[in-house]
Amino acid sequence: MALEKWLAITSLALFAMFAGEMISVYSFMINVPEDFEFASAFSADPKILQFISIGVAPAGVLAAVAFIMSKRYGSKQIGGLIVAGGVILLAGMIVCYSILGELDETYLTDAVKYVPILFMALSVPVFVFGFYLMKNIKQRPKKEYF
Repeated sequence: MALEKWLAITSLALFAMFAGEMISVYSFMINVPEDFEFASAFSADPKILQFISIGVAPAGVLAAVAFIMSKRYGSKQIGGLIVAGGVILLAGMIVCYSILGELDETYLTDAVKYVPILFMALSVPVFVFGFYLMKNIKQRPKKEYF
């Protein structure tokens, strides 16, 4: 596989990891154990910022690099992987947004409320760039060996 395919696969995996991490934090805030000694002092904001920095930010950079490397000739595989990453990101953020109604008022902060909306909106450019790669298919230039 070419380098750009591996970058697109890695970005897909990081998008999935970010969605899973966010869903796990939101479901933890719904079902905080009774014997959890820091339940009153728990804040999801640092965890959400950590998940953004180790999950979705590198995923977006890797998807952008894969797009830049393959935009001259286009690729259905790379475009499909980028679109799949956008779908996973959108689905994960929809799940997180649907959980907001079940959260206790003590856990509702600005980051908890607005991060799912922000990344739902940011999944649209991921779709656009992925569909661009899928549509823009040109022949690769032939290598001249002699």
